[in-house]
Amino acid sequence: MANAGLQLLGFILAFLGWIGAIVSTALPQWKIYSYAGDNIVTAQAIYEGLWMSCVSQSTGQIQCKVFDSLLNLSSTLQATRALMVIGILLGLIAIFVATVGMKCMKCMEDDEVQKMRMAVIGGVIFLFAGLAVLVATAWYGNRIVQEFYDPMTPVNARYEFGHALFTGWAAASLCLLGGGLLCCSCPRKTTSYPTPRPYPKPAPSSGKDYV
Repeated sequence: MANAGLQLLGFILAFLGWIGAIVSTALPQWKIYSYAGDNIVTAQAIYEGLWMSCVSQSTGQIQCKVFDSLLNLSSTLQATRALMVIGILLGLIAIFVATVGMKCMKCMEDDEVQKMRMAVIGGVIFLFAGLAVLVATAWYGNRIVQEFYDPMTPVNARYEFGHALFTGWAAASLCLLGGGLLCCSCPRKTTSYPTPRPYPKPAPSSGKDYV
C-alpha cells in the first residue's frame, strides 16, 4: 500500500506539473518591462510571451499583438517554443503510459511486473518532459539576464522575469519530482536460490559382519 501511495503521489505531482507547463506556455508574461532608470512610466505595463506581446494600460485596457512572422523571431524564442511544446507532448504521452501502470487501475492485472514497468516508463517520460521545460525556461531566463546587463541595451528596452517564467520553473520541478517518484515503483529483483538437492539416504545395514 505504501508503494501504491507513493506511485499515486508521483502521478499527481507530475500531472500538476504538466498543467503548469501548459499554463506557462500560454501566458504572455514571460518577461515584463523593467522600470529601471530615470524614465519611469507607470501608466502602462509592457510584457511579452512566447506567442504575443501585450500592453496593459492603467485604466485596465489590454492590447496584445500576436507575433506574425516566425522567421522574424529570435533563435532563443523559437527554441523555447519548441522545447515547451515538446515537453507538453511528452507529458501527455507520459500520462497515458503511467495511467496503465497505476496500481489503482484495472489494466494489465494479470502481469504485475509488466504493469509496474509501464509506471516506471511513464515516470521516465515525465522526467524528460520536465527537463525540456526546465531547459526552455532556464535558457529564456538567461537571455533576459544577458540583455538586462548588456551595456548596449537601452534602459527603456530592458526586461525582467515574468510570472510565466516562474510558473514554468515550478512546473518543471513538479514533473521531475513526480517522475522520480514514479520511477521508485520499479519492481525489485527477487533473488532466486537453487533448490537444495536431497542427499541419498544410507543403505540399512544387513547385520552381517564380513571378515
